[in-house]
Amino acid sequence: MGPRDRRRLRGCFVPEERNGHGAVTTMSLAENAFLSGYLRGALARFGVIDRRRTFAFAEAIIRRFDVRTSGPTAEARSLSGGNLQKFLVGREVLQNPSLLVINQPTWGVDAGAALAIQEAIVELAQAGAAVLIVSQDLDEIFVVADRIAVIAGGRVSEPVPTCAATVESIGRLMGGGTAHAAAQGGMVDAE
Repeated sequence: MGPRDRRRLRGCFVPEERNGHGAVTTMSLAENAFLSGYLRGALARFGVIDRRRTFAFAEAIIRRFDVRTSGPTAEARSLSGGNLQKFLVGREVLQNPSLLVINQPTWGVDAGAALAIQEAIVELAQAGAAVLIVSQDLDEIFVVADRIAVIAGGRVSEPVPTCAATVESIGRLMGGGTAHAAAQGGMVDAE
């Protein structure tokens, strides 16, 4: 299934790499908003970009996520890493996805931007969306996740409820243990 079909099914995505994957840095914020929002945001009519709607969408992202910029015409490369990340997360969240896959949501952003991004993720999940976070930041995972699964040795563990997990038990999963042993805090069955 290609990106267009995934987006038609209400899937939205924030890649790990902001520059080049999440945004085209030489394009304006409005143009970057159009890149993934054109279908769900109805930003094109009869194959022509609806500039008014596209600018309104970009302005809504900037306003809602407190993106520090001169406006929708600013090039993406003019933003700090944290502001660009807030813009990219906002671009996907404001499309009201039923599924959001977000890789390293707060990597390299300041504490204020991280908090805003985490709050948006939690609000989206509370509204009923499925949110899959891929992160190396255990503190962040414990803040925003309901369940935690670990990829180790090419395998994905069974999810463990966050309320039943500890840093130590997740460490055991990272070492190749089982979810059952990690949830019990006991011995790990190494494979």
